[in-house]
Amino acid sequence: MTDSPARWFRSYRATAAPSCRLVCFPHAGGAPTAYRDWARSLPADIEVLAACYPGRQDRIGEPFADSVHTMADGIAGALRQLADVPLALFGHSMGSVVAHEVALRLDAEYGIQPLRIFVSGSEPPHLRVRETQAESDADFLDELRQLGHSSLTAIEDPMLLELVLPSIRADYRLSADYRAVPDAPRHRAPMVAYAGAEDEGCPSEVLSAWAEYTGGAFEMRILPGDHFYLQAQEQQLLAHVNGHLQSDLRLHRVLGAARRRTA
Repeated sequence: MTDSPARWFRSYRATAAPSCRLVCFPHAGGAPTAYRDWARSLPADIEVLAACYPGRQDRIGEPFADSVHTMADGIAGALRQLADVPLALFGHSMGSVVAHEVALRLDAEYGIQPLRIFVSGSEPPHLRVRETQAESDADFLDELRQLGHSSLTAIEDPMLLELVLPSIRADYRLSADYRAVPDAPRHRAPMVAYAGAEDEGCPSEVLSAWAEYTGGAFEMRILPGDHFYLQAQEQQLLAHVNGHLQSDLRLHRVLGAARRRTA
């Protein structure tokens, strides 16, 4: 897969001199437009980049990724070119394990430690359960409706459904097939894990197990709502994310100044 930043990321607001980049990874079947409004809600110096997975939107002519691991390889290679300012990663549902794998590669292969890793609506890798995908489209769509999938508007429109259903199915297979590499190192970056209070697939005792994946600080935050809580709770979620980013940036500047003094 190409490692061109222009291929992998979409930005919905120009940021002339970013203090950091918040890189966001969509859920299974999701598109970068899921994060379109985030740029308007965060400070002007935080550049929001939303990942565009192969096989959707302007990448619809490309084959779907064959694994989370190969996709993370390409994304990490692209992000290496954007690490002139600090990076933070946010992933929701399947996007959480993509963010996790990308962060591992950034650190191990390029020596880039994210400011912070935000995971949302997902079990940690060792607790993920392989789910069998419904064979018929009708049954699969019923499962998506029960989950409150963010593409409900599209899947109720027969013309749009023909476009979005293949990418949703491909991502659900990708997510189901994902297995973490055994004995992968823990992240050095701090981590925050979020979930909706009514998300039956990600109860607090499961969400808290993400703490095993970082050697840094860990925090868990439960917000009102179901698996797609982040739509209704967007402002509360972003206020919390921004609070951490501002604190992390202050620390980054202090440590940078200290290194320059001792150089």
